[in-house]
Amino acid sequence: MTGTRVLITGFEPFDRDSINPSWEAARALDGWRFELPGGQSVRVQARRMPCVFGAALRAMDEAIDEVRPGLVLAIGQAGGRSEITPERVAINMDDGRICDNAGCQPIDVPVIEGAPAAYFSTLPVKALVSTLRAAGIPAAVSNSAGTFVCNHIFFGLMHRIATRPLADVQGGLRGGFIHIPLLPEQAARLGGGLASLSLDTVIEALRISVRTALLVREDVRETGGTLN
Repeated sequence: MTGTRVLITGFEPFDRDSINPSWEAARALDGWRFELPGGQSVRVQARRMPCVFGAALRAMDEAIDEVRPGLVLAIGQAGGRSEITPERVAINMDDGRICDNAGCQPIDVPVIEGAPAAYFSTLPVKALVSTLRAAGIPAAVSNSAGTFVCNHIFFGLMHRIATRPLADVQGGLRGGFIHIPLLPEQAARLGGGLASLSLDTVIEALRISVRTALLVREDVRETGGTLN
């Protein structure tokens, strides 16, 4: 395969909203081409994922089989968060506080029956945070992707990477999940002083994240923990 392909995914709107910043940012990068130091060419392709348990995993599998990427960044909306938050761990648990877009609300159900209890991201999450902060973008490591469709697709992605590698992809498939805040227009509509980031800032954060994830194989060793 010539060059490196990156798959970036975002979700359709959910919970009666008309927009999802994860897809707005992801689709802005669809077709982006650039070169890494040393001349390695990179092409980014974006795909929209359904906010539906089960269907999201099938859509991710289909996208990976089609694009044959070396790197997958799955993006999701996290209302209430004020920073770009690369997720450290995905857990094998669906527990919906609300229904998904198909009206499904699983409670205490494994994402994949018989799979491990959890997987760690194979992204350099601390390096992502450090690089984003250096660029003036608020960022922090997150240790919980929740139990809704974001964690669902994150776990499914990591299970796919662990159990069905892409033999034709040099260096193997790596990936993980990044949560992003609401857009200002969403925060204004919802009220309550919710944090937000502009779409331009989120897009730049994802550009930085793609480059960093491709360049950094071994994560930096610095604190990224929390007290609670």
